Amino acid sequence: MEEMNTIALLPEMVLALASVGALLLGSWTPRHRQGRVRLLAVAALLVALAVTVAFAVAGVGSHGGGYAVDAATHAVRVAVFAGVLATVLLAADTLDAHPRASEFHVLLLLGALGTVALAGADDLLVLAVAYLLASIPLYALVGFAKDGAGTEAALKFFLLGALSGILLLTGTVLLLGAGGTTGYAGLASALPGAPGALVAVGTVAVLAGLLFKAGGVPLHFWVPDVTEGSPVPVAAFVTTVPKIGALVALYRLGDQVLAGAALDWALLAAILSAASMTLGNLGAFFQTDARRLLAYSTVSQVGYLLMAVAAVDGGADLARPGLLFYLGAYLAANLGAFAVVHALRARTLEEHTGLFRDHPWLALSLVVCLLSLVGTPPTAVFVGKLTLFTAALEADLGWLMVLAAANTLASLFYYLRWILPLFRPSREAREEVERARPRGRWSTGTAVTAAAVSLGMGLAAGPVLALF
Repeated sequence: MEEMNTIALLPEMVLALASVGALLLGSWTPRHRQGRVRLLAVAALLVALAVTVAFAVAGVGSHGGGYAVDAATHAVRVAVFAGVLATVLLAADTLDAHPRASEFHVLLLLGALGTVALAGADDLLVLAVAYLLASIPLYALVGFAKDGAGTEAALKFFLLGALSGILLLTGTVLLLGAGGTTGYAGLASALPGAPGALVAVGTVAVLAGLLFKAGGVPLHFWVPDVTEGSPVPVAAFVTTVPKIGALVALYRLGDQVLAGAALDWALLAAILSAASMTLGNLGAFFQTDARRLLAYSTVSQVGYLLMAVAAVDGGADLARPGLLFYLGAYLAANLGAFAVVHALRARTLEEHTGLFRDHPWLALSLVVCLLSLVGTPPTAVFVGKLTLFTAALEADLGWLMVLAAANTLASLFYYLRWILPLFRPSREAREEVERARPRGRWSTGTAVTAAAVSLGMGLAAGPVLALF
């Protein structure tokens, strides 16, 4: 096995040390001064982000020890660190004086560390450990408010996550039996000659665990309840950041392990892609709760992203850069939409009526983020979708591209149900919310920044795609 370059793991080390430091600092800090822990988390994320950019520019990488540091890992690091930073700022509006703020930030940093490890794993055992690290902290975060809805959501999340984790470990054992190793390089050479049924069952079991983390069909049932029941910053994080690691892990598994196996990986991934985008759209059509609409929207977005996983077996050159770009674009758009919801303390679509008159910057930010989720030019998601559509066409998955285009057009319906009332005169429900629920300063700033990033990435798509 190739020796691991320890220096290449510096961003992960910073996050791990920050988690321990935040736990110790929170234990020795008075409960009314837990804001110090937030400052430590922000500083650690900025340092990790700066180190990652420096490593990416210098071409620092490593392959060995079951973990790969390459261009995809660097891209995931940047996206995850930026997403966690946005989540920390979102939570600042409601957790500024919370007595358990330190625990919140520790769990957030640990979940981010697990997400990055998911994307870099090139060994099934490392993948399994990363899955646990990316899952267990999130169970506690979902039930952080200790209310009825959050407790119920956390219980559902935990039970389905435990089942998915067992399936992933079972698949690891089966693939170990089929290939005699858990390393991706060894499996790639051993699986083509292994029993096809054993490889198929093991692959589907591993796929189940990663689909749970991504929120894709058929393991998507937790997404609406968790999004509705957890605090908004947690919902924004859970429906966005873990998907980045899970989908890159799926791509790496298909590209490095299963491309030459007897399993028709492309067809399996294409079917899951089609099911996720279609069922996610159908679930979102008539939602009146903003969080649940975003929850089903994120299921459909997973379907579009899975097109890259399906196209990898067809030799599409645009699959990986399209996936990485789309993940960054989705991160900005989804976090921006959740930031507006959090800033207004609003739950239903009706409560956003007249928002443009009351808070034009928030309204325009929401419009940009929602249109980006549709895939409207010149937003970043438009470029991501266009790239993945091209990749699917190159991989002879024309039927999947047509279905994705039809789903994109259909999704415009439920996004417009949210956008159009923003420009209508305020109704009584909206005025009551405006009086009772003041907007959050940090949430507003996050929403405006996310909308600007979505537009900026779309306008600068050429140079950004070239980096991948």
